[in-house]
Amino acid sequence: MSQITPFAGLDVLLVEPSSTQAKLTVRMLQNLGIDAVRLAGTGAEALAAMAAKCPDLVLSSLYLPDMAGTDLVQAMRAEAALETVPFLLVSSETRPQVLDPVRQSGACSIVTKPFTEEQLARGLQAATEYLNPSVDFDSLDLENLRVLMVDDSTASRRHMRRILEELGIERITEAVNGREAVACLQETLIDLVVTDYNMPEMDGKELTEYIRTQSWQNAVPIMMVTSEENEGRLAAVQKAGVSAICDKPFDITTVRRLIAQTVAG
Repeated sequence: MSQITPFAGLDVLLVEPSSTQAKLTVRMLQNLGIDAVRLAGTGAEALAAMAAKCPDLVLSSLYLPDMAGTDLVQAMRAEAALETVPFLLVSSETRPQVLDPVRQSGACSIVTKPFTEEQLARGLQAATEYLNPSVDFDSLDLENLRVLMVDDSTASRRHMRRILEELGIERITEAVNGREAVACLQETLIDLVVTDYNMPEMDGKELTEYIRTQSWQNAVPIMMVTSEENEGRLAAVQKAGVSAICDKPFDITTVRRLIAQTVAG
C-alpha cells in the first residue's frame, strides 16, 4: 500500500508500550507515507511529548503502564492546545463499558487489533477528518450528490429520505437489502451509501465487505445507521471498512456532520 500517501507530512505521536507492536505500527505508518513518527511508552511520556511539540495526530494503545487511553484523551481534551488534536485508539478491546468512555472522551476512531495496513489507513482517514474544522458543509454540491439508501424498513427509509431531502439531497436511490444495493452499485455511480445494519438477504456488514472487496466502487463512503449495541458486531463493521456509524434515530445534526466528514474527505 505504499502508493497511498494522503497522510504524508503528518506528525504522528505513537503511544505504545510494546516495542514489537510499536515497530510494526511504525512500519505501516511509513508505508502510508508518514515519516514523522514520535514514540512514547506511557501516558506521561505522551503528554510531555505533546507539551514539547503538538502533534497532528495521536495514535494510542488503550492499556498503558500508567493510565488508560481514556485518561490520556481526557487529559488532551482538557488542554486548549490539544483539545482538537485527532486521537486514534488501537485496541483489541470490544467491551462497550470500556470503549464507550473512550468515545465519549473524544476518540475519533478505533482500530481493532490485529489490524492490516488498509484498516489503519481507514482509521487514520476517519481520525484526521473527524475534528477537521475546515470542512464546509455548505460548500458541498448536495443537489448532485448520489445517495444509495439501504434499509428493509419502509418507515426507516421514509424518515431517512425526509432528513436527506431537508439537507438538500435530491438524488436518492432506495434498496430494501444488501442484495438490491449490490445490484444498484453494479449499474449506477454512487457518491454515498447510507445503510442499515440488520437486514434480511444481506446485512450491512456483508454489504460493506462486498463493496470494499468486490465492487468497482470500492472507495465509496459508507455511512451505517443502526440501533445495534453489540460492541463486537460494531467493531466488526468498522473492520469491514464502514466510513462512519450513526446511531438511530437518524437525526439531522449528526447526519450533517457525518456527511461533511465522509464526503468532503
